[in-house]
Amino acid sequence: MSDLPEPFDAGPLLATLPVDPGVYRMLDKDGEVLYVGKAKNLKRRVSSYFQRTTQSPRIALMLAQVAQVDITATRSEAEALILENTLIKRLAPKYNILFRDDKSYPYIALTNHAFPRLAFHRGGFDKKSHYFGPYPNSMAVRESIQLLQKTFMLRTCENAVFAHRSRPCLLHQIKRCKAPCVGLISAEDYAADVRLATLFLRGRHSEVIERLSTAMQTAAESLRFEEAAALRDQVRALQAVLHRQYVSSTGEEDADILAAVASADGFCVNLAMVRGGQHLGDHANFPRGATEFSAEEGLLAFIEQHYLAHPLPARLILNHDVGAACAVVFTAAGKKVAVGLPGNEMERAWLEMAENNARLALESHRHATASALQRLEALREALNMSEPPQRIECFDISHTQGEGAVASCVVCVDGTMKNSEYRRFNIAGIQPGDDYAAMRQALTRRYEKVAAGEAIAPDLILIDGGKGQLGVAHEVLAELGLEHLATLGVAKGEGRRPGLETLVIGKGEASLKLPASHPALHLIQEIRDEAHRFAITGHRARRAKTRGRSTLEDVPGIGPARRRKLLAHFGGLQGVIGATVEDLCRVDGINRKLAETIHNELH
Repeated sequence: MSDLPEPFDAGPLLATLPVDPGVYRMLDKDGEVLYVGKAKNLKRRVSSYFQRTTQSPRIALMLAQVAQVDITATRSEAEALILENTLIKRLAPKYNILFRDDKSYPYIALTNHAFPRLAFHRGGFDKKSHYFGPYPNSMAVRESIQLLQKTFMLRTCENAVFAHRSRPCLLHQIKRCKAPCVGLISAEDYAADVRLATLFLRGRHSEVIERLSTAMQTAAESLRFEEAAALRDQVRALQAVLHRQYVSSTGEEDADILAAVASADGFCVNLAMVRGGQHLGDHANFPRGATEFSAEEGLLAFIEQHYLAHPLPARLILNHDVGAACAVVFTAAGKKVAVGLPGNEMERAWLEMAENNARLALESHRHATASALQRLEALREALNMSEPPQRIECFDISHTQGEGAVASCVVCVDGTMKNSEYRRFNIAGIQPGDDYAAMRQALTRRYEKVAAGEAIAPDLILIDGGKGQLGVAHEVLAELGLEHLATLGVAKGEGRRPGLETLVIGKGEASLKLPASHPALHLIQEIRDEAHRFAITGHRARRAKTRGRSTLEDVPGIGPARRRKLLAHFGGLQGVIGATVEDLCRVDGINRKLAETIHNELH
């Protein structure tokens, strides 16, 4: 007799499924939960599993084990989301292998314009623009943009700025832009530069250098020596950077290297990117939810999810032989790519480096997770909570004598800051300097959605302030019917010194002072400081926009002369913001102490 389970008869189930939102659970013959999912329409979502003729290999393997499907209908999709999240954390189903980043991968964009703009891009795509990437991190994007600025001098300014220039900007003066805004280059010549930049971004570096070299030779033969010298500088800049960035490669390969590493402590897929033969760096990815799966299963799950949203390179180099399963996935999606184990010494070197980085990232992640759990447990004990707070939200207000008030809401989930869920609120319609009214407005705008079932409720709300601000929070929550949510005020200590904070509990009837070395206090300080940073960054940007000023004008010790030197040295404010302390020290007139001040103020 066969050991395979009997196929699940989905007919009776599908006939009775409601069209309501809810959560479904797929169980095996032993009653173990294989997968938990949410649906806006239970009938349509669950039916899709059993009515499709083709499924991904991972889902097909799961469906072969399904013996029962349980459903729970909810009143709204928001309730389904919360229930799904709770069940995944409690049950850790084997097939809930989710790889999600706090942010999407960054790209380089060339906008659809008569004079296209070169820009850093993250988020959704505009069909009219061209995108190149993805890149593993923002530094790789900014380095590429700086190289393209030096070489092809494409504009990076916003369209609104471009349309209203009457004279060239600083970037033109330092030879980073050809000033199409004031007609210093024709549309045809600018388009030629855009074509070369596009070729370069597509990895056709040799072709770009060959075209520039040919143009340089033609200009020299025609006695146009200034033009020939400019082209020579372009060729030198490209060759210097390419020689510095090549990693044991003489070709112009486009490849992704995927190294999956599993251990008793967790699972990691390290994605390294090679474009045009250049190693651009790597990015560690950790799953949410289940951890009980093999390295092959985790790697296949990552490939299925990642390449739904990102373009495929010509080659995928893997450390586990799941090429046949990947071929099924890509063939069904109509995509062609060479997938498999490393085929030569260079690919083996790339993969070895990716595997080592995956192990290092996994070890670092394990330490960070253990520390986060310890701090959450310490916070639970300190506040006498029944469970450690999984989701903490913290609010702060920033303004300058009432001007440009901005409120921040930062989010900490399972002890880790979640940047993608941060929110800012521009405060308006209040008496300038009225922090209570600003806090009331921010809390109302944030928790109206929670009260309506459109957002997840936090387990703990931190308010940067004492009894007054905390009292406002309780009033707002009571008005919205959310007075059951736990709150905590964080009052600054004497001289605003860290470690001397007073924690105001409940409605202000009790207070608590924790030792400066207490792990719960460290967690509260980290979240509070992040809320302060996020608020003051938004406030400065709002104030600078209102005043039409550079944020450098607010840095102590930076006058007009030093500001001009900084902007000239780094090619604009974004370059200054991206500079390290060591980079800033290399500017004439900037010592280390002042460099640290600049860096801290801008970050």
